Formats: sequence, C-alpha cells, structure tokens
Amino acid sequence: MSTLRLLLADDHALVRAGMLALLSELPGVTVVAETGDGREALRLIRERKPDIALLDISMPGLNGLEVAARVAQEHPATRVIIVSMHGDDESVRRALVDGAAGYLLKNSDRSELELALNTVARGDTWLSPSLTKRVVAAYALGARAAPDGPFEVLTPRQREVLQLVAEGHSNKEIASRLQVALKTVETHRTELMERLGIHGVAGLVRYAIQVGLVHPDS
Repeated sequence: MSTLRLLLADDHALVRAGMLALLSELPGVTVVAETGDGREALRLIRERKPDIALLDISMPGLNGLEVAARVAQEHPATRVIIVSMHGDDESVRRALVDGAAGYLLKNSDRSELELALNTVARGDTWLSPSLTKRVVAAYALGARAAPDGPFEVLTPRQREVLQLVAEGHSNKEIASRLQVALKTVETHRTELMERLGIHGVAGLVRYAIQVGLVHPDS
C-alpha cells in the first residue's frame, strides 16, 4: 500500500502540533506540508500535490471553505477534509457544496481520524457520526434544492474581499495582499454591499460571521 501524503492547515500552532503528533502515530501516513495560513495552504497544495488536505475553517486571508472550493476546481486529485470545532449546519453544508470530501470535528479521536482518512482516500465521503444524521435530514427536507442565497452569487474574489474586510483590513492592506489596485478593491467592496444589501463595515462583519466566513472566536 502506498503512503498517504497529507497537508495540514490550521492557524492555531498548538492544535497543529497536536494533529501532527496524532498523524505521526498512523501507519502509512506522512505529512508533506503544514501551515497556518489559507493562502499559503493553497500554494503548498499546488506545489506538493498531497493526496489529502486537512483544513481548518477559520484561517486568516483565505478560510478553509474557500480553499476547498478552489482545490476542487483547480486540483481535483487532492481531496479535502475540513477539520473544525464548528459543526453547525451551514458550515457543513457549505463544505460539501464547495467540494470537500469530508468533515471531521476536532473532538474526534485517533480511530475516527484514521477512518476518515482511509474513507476519503478510497474515494468516498466522510462525516463525523454526530453530523451525519443532521445532514441526511437536511437533504431529505430539500436543502439541496433550495435556491442560492446572496452569498452563493458572490464571486470567489468578492468572498475573499469580504473575509479580509471582516478581519479588519483596510482597503489599502487588502489591495497589497491581493496584489491588485486600490480602485479594484473599492469596486469589489461597493459591489459587495450592493449585492448583499448591506451598508457599512459593521454590517459586512456581521454577515461574514453569519455565513461562517469568519468566526467571532477565531
């Protein structure tokens, strides 16, 4: 059996260290890269081409759900497992819609982590057992057929700008991070407010928290 190559991304250094220690105990598994930044995670996935990327949701710059969506489109050979303390329905729904192959809660034990990796590695989908019943019920009620809300019609770049605004970055800082003109950021910000029907930074921050783009405790 070939070695399963993993990337680990979590912005909490202690959590990342604990995960690395746990992964080191699993046979046939090697961590080829680790990071605490979403944008860096995307770069490392492009460069190292891991079999599975373990991603936290709440990461600076580019959150795990946005990374998962881009990986699904640009690097489908790498499968994504979201590893998060947040088990709310919206976060799980977004992860699956964005192309994640698994969703693992951070209170899972070693055996569940190993089972999740093996399940996703063979091409199946894994959800922590406590989430499975709720997700199935939501789909049975027609959640999959529900019309897209305002967030779903935002472009990936607009979502990125929204997250950075919610994290407290100025337009100038956002332009520098994204390597675009200041005017471009101002345009994205204006379009965001128009599409969402929100006026003011405080409203954007509240909305970003509501849809799980950022978390108040991150």
